[in-house]
Amino acid sequence: MTTRLNPYLSFKDQARSAMEFYRSVLGGELTTSTFAEFDATADPAQADGIMHAQLEAPNGMVLMGSDTPPEMGEPTPNGTVSLSGDDEDELRGYWDALSDGAQVAVPLEKAPWGDSFGMLTDRYGVSWMVNISGQG
Repeated sequence: MTTRLNPYLSFKDQARSAMEFYRSVLGGELTTSTFAEFDATADPAQADGIMHAQLEAPNGMVLMGSDTPPEMGEPTPNGTVSLSGDDEDELRGYWDALSDGAQVAVPLEKAPWGDSFGMLTDRYGVSWMVNISGQG
């Protein structure tokens, strides 16, 4: 198998909802495993939490995520997920879907370097950047 770099997002009791939202944005197949499925918790309140989720989009993108159990403290900050390329329709579609309920920091529009660029924080607190190359 070729080495891949896969963003892995951390959530507090929202991994299922977030990953289902990202499936609606990116498409593809979502697989999830709960803490109960692997006997990874004795706390019934955590049983349905997501121990691991993996979204494989049709174009080869992979996004992973999980809930952070309370005993591990607060979820690790997620950084920023960046989507870039030259397929304007695809990338604008992602932007439009991610924008639902998001805080837009930089609207998706022509940037000084000639591409179209935008930044937002989605409804789950994950930061995204979208860069569409060659937009003049």
